[in-house]
Amino acid sequence: MTYPETIQYLEFFINYEKIPFWPYKESLKLERFKGFLNLIGNPQNDLRCIHVAGTKGKGSTCAFIAYILKEAGFKAGLYTSPHLSDFRERIRILDRRGRKPPSNRDFEGIISRKRLVSLVARLKAAIEDFNQKTGYGPLSFFEVYTALAFLYFKEKKTDFVVLETGLGGRLDATNAANSLVAVITPVSYEHTQKLGNTLKEIASEKAGIIKGLRPIVICAPQEKEAMRVIRQRCEEAGAKLLEAGAISGSLKISLLGKHQRINAAAAVAAVEALREYNIYIGKEAVKRGLKRTFWPGRCEVISRRPLLVLDGAQNVASMRAIKTAVKENFRFEKLVLVLGISRDKDISGACREIKNSADEIILTKANNPRATAPRDLLGYFSAKKTYLAENVMQAIRLAKEKAGKRDLILVTGSLFVVGEAREILTER
Repeated sequence: MTYPETIQYLEFFINYEKIPFWPYKESLKLERFKGFLNLIGNPQNDLRCIHVAGTKGKGSTCAFIAYILKEAGFKAGLYTSPHLSDFRERIRILDRRGRKPPSNRDFEGIISRKRLVSLVARLKAAIEDFNQKTGYGPLSFFEVYTALAFLYFKEKKTDFVVLETGLGGRLDATNAANSLVAVITPVSYEHTQKLGNTLKEIASEKAGIIKGLRPIVICAPQEKEAMRVIRQRCEEAGAKLLEAGAISGSLKISLLGKHQRINAAAAVAAVEALREYNIYIGKEAVKRGLKRTFWPGRCEVISRRPLLVLDGAQNVASMRAIKTAVKENFRFEKLVLVLGISRDKDISGACREIKNSADEIILTKANNPRATAPRDLLGYFSAKKTYLAENVMQAIRLAKEKAGKRDLILVTGSLFVVGEAREILTER
């Protein structure tokens, strides 16, 4: 198979990231995915995993953990989703032992095209055989890609693998793997059509990653309702629960925003929890890992004069966090907001949270079937100077026309929008 043929093959599978509304419990069948993993030799059983679920900060927390492990001298697999530009970004290995400087600065250790083609070619017959025989329906894109990641990490003999859940936790494909440490980042309202309308229901789905024999659980600060659920789940599973606060002011982190200090604290607690397995990571490795963590598209400064910031905030809590981060970290005269939101998000809440921070607003949409039409967002900004852009490229051009050298352009609302904007803005 060629690389274009491999991409075409992977895009053939149903991809719930591109579908706005679908039945959650009927579509995600962990039994199906475990059946397929059994067919290919259960590669996940050979991995030492740190599993991260939650609403806010999953990806950042995973990145902090992986970079700390790297700086401690370990070979760390990193599996995250969604991607910004290239779905190879989801599968990475961070390793400082005898390695050349990373060829891809933004996504260090990204799986090569050649290796991805090879893995798909090897699994293709097993995938097709399984899909013909399974009683649970065909594998999804996320399941196929997670299987590829498990196999890749096993063959590359990683010391640890850091897994970010795709959606929820209990039924997510990543939950087929057992973990040394489970991490729950702050839980808030998201995907309510699928996970539930209350924090209790949502937290229950997230806490589904707490399993196995005497698991260790790291929990970031939570709302009381969510914390009760997590504590109860830990009691049921016989888990050791450790609560993480905010990172010490003496430790410097690379990512902007107070919310990132919470994510960093959870990451530090997770690697410290490895002591339960007689794995000790020194303070210097922790310091270097936090300082060197690079996580694109999260309060990322792309250019200055005008300031241009990208952040994949896509719910009320994330909008509140980026609003605060912008206010506390940048000086500017006018804020030009470029906003696009997926249809299955809390559109009203997200718009309400961010609208008063912006002086001018450009509404746009990602090239994704889940995207809300810009015109459908107009009603949330009736008292603001607002413009419509058919696509992200047009929105970026318009924002640059509207912004002066002392202004700030914030692109947010969806990782899909941020990914397209980043690709446009970082073309070399």
